[in-house]
Amino acid sequence: MRLLLPFFLATCLALITPPASRAQETIQPNVLLIISDDQAWGDYSFLKHPHIETPHLDKLAGESLTYTRGYVAAPLCRPSLASIFSGKYPHQHGITGNDPRLPPGKKGGRTTPGLKPLYETIMDRIDDDPGLAHLLGQAGYLSLQTGKWWEGDPRERGGFTHAMTHGDPKRGGRHGDAGLKVSRQGIKPIADFIAEAKQQEKPFFIWHAPFLPHTPHNPPARLFEKYQKKSDSRFIARYWAMCEWFDETCGELLSHLDKEGLRENTIVLYVTDNGWIQSAGSGRYAPRSKRSPNEGGVRTPVMIRWPGKVEQKFDEQTLVSSIDLAPTILRACGLKVPPSMGGIDLRDRAALMKRNAVFGAAYDHDIHDVSRPNLSVQTRFVVADTWKLLSHHQKAAQGKPVELYNLSADPAERQNLAAQHPGKVKELRAKLDAWWAGPKRAP
Repeated sequence: MRLLLPFFLATCLALITPPASRAQETIQPNVLLIISDDQAWGDYSFLKHPHIETPHLDKLAGESLTYTRGYVAAPLCRPSLASIFSGKYPHQHGITGNDPRLPPGKKGGRTTPGLKPLYETIMDRIDDDPGLAHLLGQAGYLSLQTGKWWEGDPRERGGFTHAMTHGDPKRGGRHGDAGLKVSRQGIKPIADFIAEAKQQEKPFFIWHAPFLPHTPHNPPARLFEKYQKKSDSRFIARYWAMCEWFDETCGELLSHLDKEGLRENTIVLYVTDNGWIQSAGSGRYAPRSKRSPNEGGVRTPVMIRWPGKVEQKFDEQTLVSSIDLAPTILRACGLKVPPSMGGIDLRDRAALMKRNAVFGAAYDHDIHDVSRPNLSVQTRFVVADTWKLLSHHQKAAQGKPVELYNLSADPAERQNLAAQHPGKVKELRAKLDAWWAGPKRAP
């Protein structure tokens, strides 16, 4: 009888434990993915920017497994975002540019007659393999799209259950429409969605890609005035102010999670879609940043916060990729990762160290040929240890088919060492070709 007593007591305790408490023990984690838009990798105070202040993201970095050597798959928003969502490189998912190239003699944009089938062809690719929202939805998650999204209606093509974006070109849809208002006009749509998920007792996934600090650079006057005192350029002051404004909106969102008691069971991940270096003389980006395979275009911090499950660490050595985010999320939620996703779980540090290289490519803004999108590639790149190789294709080469940099000694990539280190060029070219040999162009 004494041997059966512990079992009897445990059974009784289980029977009298409230169902909500038992469910809490096995509940799936929520997921919040924050994607900054057009921000240089060092434009945070936790990465020691001399002027920009980002206290809320500093706090997140201090609570996260934070990788400072993260890289996106492409330095342009649409292909980069598609890679984050799908866990695949642009040459795999086929979304390599922002728009199809206009036929000769045609002018206009998305609504130009005859272009709709081209846009439809591009958008259809997001459903070729299930992405994050599809896979999480199959596991019972509610999902919300906010901010930047290029692939039509997020519910029809992306698998989201909820969305701010309608994606209808007849109503001005292109890359986010109504969804681009999030954070600039508050987070009420997110708060409402979280309330609905709690009411339905379902886990949630939030794709939060606010149009910040992206142009238009129209920060609150108080922030613009603050940074005007720190720069002689009004364009730089506006951009710096936008970075702090974006930080404030992240603080608002993270505080809402805390207020709702969701901190412990919500995985928060952070990445930037592509880089940005502000021009001092105009509102545009400077060279070697957005659309460039240089560090200013493809490097980003990557963070993952999951209290009690992921140990906080500030990692300035390990190389990670934006395609690692999707498999990290799926595995953390207890789901299988499709074979089409080639990334590594960001929590698997041994696997990351074994890989010790990341890859990506820069493409034309407009897709050269919608039926053969990879023809638009300009440059492939590989980063291995402290070395970076840029392998240019045709017009992008400009007389120098390869560039080699030692990032530890030359983080600004000013001294091309290709001629001095032919052995290293050969080694990295072989690594790059093993990843993807690039497209075969017609003669």
